[in-house]
Amino acid sequence: MTTHAQDAKTLELPWPFTGRQDELELIRRSLTAGRHGIVVTGPGGFGKTRLVTEAVRGTEGARVTGTPESRGLPFAAFAHLLPESVSLPRAVRILSGVRVLVVDDAHLLDEASAALVHQLAVPGHTRLVVVAADGAPVPGAVSRLWTGELLPRLALEPLPREATAQLLSLGGALEPLTVNRLHRVCAGDLRLMRELLVALRESEWLTRVPGTDEWAWRGPLPVTPTVRERAAALLDRRDPAERAALEHLAFAEPLPPQADDLDLDALEHLEAEGLIRIDDRGAAHLAHPLHGPALRATAGRLRARRLARTPERCRAALAAERDALAHGIRAMDVRRPPTHVGEWLTEEGVPVPADYAAVRARYARLRGELREAAAWAGEGLRRAPGDAECRSELGQAVAQLSVTTAADERAAPNGTPHGTAESPRGTAGEDVYVRYEAVRLGEPERIAEPLPAGGVFARHADALARADGAALDRAAEALAERGFLLFAAEAHAQAVRAHRDPHAARASRTRAVALARHCQGARTPALAGLVLGELTARQRQIVTLAASGLSNRQIAERLTLSVRTVGNHLYGAYTRLGAGDRGALPWLVELPGTESA
Repeated sequence: MTTHAQDAKTLELPWPFTGRQDELELIRRSLTAGRHGIVVTGPGGFGKTRLVTEAVRGTEGARVTGTPESRGLPFAAFAHLLPESVSLPRAVRILSGVRVLVVDDAHLLDEASAALVHQLAVPGHTRLVVVAADGAPVPGAVSRLWTGELLPRLALEPLPREATAQLLSLGGALEPLTVNRLHRVCAGDLRLMRELLVALRESEWLTRVPGTDEWAWRGPLPVTPTVRERAAALLDRRDPAERAALEHLAFAEPLPPQADDLDLDALEHLEAEGLIRIDDRGAAHLAHPLHGPALRATAGRLRARRLARTPERCRAALAAERDALAHGIRAMDVRRPPTHVGEWLTEEGVPVPADYAAVRARYARLRGELREAAAWAGEGLRRAPGDAECRSELGQAVAQLSVTTAADERAAPNGTPHGTAESPRGTAGEDVYVRYEAVRLGEPERIAEPLPAGGVFARHADALARADGAALDRAAEALAERGFLLFAAEAHAQAVRAHRDPHAARASRTRAVALARHCQGARTPALAGLVLGELTARQRQIVTLAASGLSNRQIAERLTLSVRTVGNHLYGAYTRLGAGDRGALPWLVELPGTESA
C-alpha cells in the first residue's frame, strides 16, 4: 500500500507474517467491490497493525494514526492529508476520492477526526480499515462504526500456539516447554514476547538442552520495560493489604490458596479491578499469567525466600497430577487437563521425577504433541538417565516426527527403535494402544484381539475395514473430541482415500490438515503422501518450494516464472489440497524431496 507517511513496503517488521491467514483473507475480502471495509480490534501487542499492513500491501490509499498527544487538536490525525482550518463537510469531500483509508490506533483519535471517519463510512465511497485497541476508551463516532453496523468487526484472538512456535523458531530452536511458557506468559502479546526473547538471549537464563541444538528457559522472568508496563497495576500497588494479597497469590503458585485464607477486603478490591479471579471452588488466582512471574521477579531475595513455596511442598499435588494423567490414558480420554504443578517445577529448573515425566510424555504423545512429548521424556532423563519408560517415550515421539532432530541422539542406542509402538511394562495405560497401531497403519485385519467394544478405537477400526469414508470422518470427530488429535487427523486422511465423492474427500483432507497443524510436525504412514499425487508436476514443484518457506517471488525467480503464474498455481493447488493457505503446506509435503529448477 502506498501511504502519505511511509511506504508499508519499506517497513522493517520484526518477524515474518504467519498464523493469521484467515483474518488476512477476511480483511482483503472486506476491501473488494461492494464492501465498505472492516474494524479490527484486539489487545495491545496482538499484531493488529501488522495484520492490516499485510492485508493492504500493494493497494493505493492513505494511512492515518491517532496519538495521545494530539487528541485535543481537531483533525490532528489527518493533518498531512487536509488543509488548515478545514470544515467536516469539506474534509469528507477531499477524502472521498481515497480508495482505501487505514485508520490506526483509532481509539486515540481526536473527536473531529473520529467524526470524519464515521462520515466517510456512511456513503461507503472510501473503504475503511479501522484499528482500535481493546480496553481503552474509544470515541463514540468510532465505536458506532460497528455497534451501528456500518462496518463488520474482527476481534483478534491470541496467535495460536503452533504459529507462536513457528515465530520463535526463527531466531534459533527453542525446546517445546519453553515455547509453551512464552506462549502462556505473553497471552498473545507479540511485542512482549519479542522483548522477552531478546532479554533471555542476553541473560544466563536461556541454556542449551544437553545433547540437542535446542535452548531452554529455566528460572525467573526477565523484568523488561514491557513487563513493567503490563504489570504496573500490580507492581505499583500502594495499599499494603492489597500488595500482600497479590504477593501471597504469586508465591502460592502453582497451588492457588482459598480466598478465605486472605484479606477479604483486599481481595474484593482486586477482583473489582479485574486483577484476580475466584473460581467455583473458592480458590483465588491472579487474572493474567504474566502477573505471578512479574511479582516474584521483583519481590527481592529476602521476601522471596520467606514467601516462596518449596518444591517439596508440591510432591502430593504432583503425584495427584500424575495419577490423573494415567487415569485419562486408561480411560482413552486425553483432553488437556490442568497440569500446573509439573509445569511450575520445570520452569523453576527443578527436575521432575521420571515416573511423572514418562506419563506426561505419553499423554502428550497420544494427543499428537510429539515435540512436547520428547521434551517431557528428556526432563525425566535429566534426573534418571537410564529410565526405560522415558527412553521409550522419547524414541516413539521422535519416530513420528517429520524431521529427525538431535533428540535422536538421546534415544539411541538403547531407545525404542523408530516405528515401534511397544511400551515397557509399568507405563500408564493398557495394551489397547499397541493393538490400535494396526488401525493407524491401515491394516485393521492384523489386530490380534478385539478393541474395546463401542469405543472410539473400535469405531475407527470398523470404519476402516469397511472403507466407509463417512464413518471414518465420524470416528475422527469422536477421536478429536477425546483429545486424540493425531489419531483423528489420520482417520480423516484415511477417509480421503475411502470417499468416492471428490467434495467429501476434499472436506476430509481439510480437516486432516487442520488437525495435523496441532501435531508438531507429525509424519506418520497415514499422513504421508496424502495429497501430492493429485497435483500436476508444476503444482507439486511449486507447492514443495512454498512449503520450504520460499515466497512467491523467490519461487518465480528460481523457476523463471512470473509471480502471477506462481500465485495461480498455488491457488489451484490449495483448491485441490483443501488447504486455506501456505501455512498448511509443511504438514502435507515431504520437504527432504524438494525439487529444484
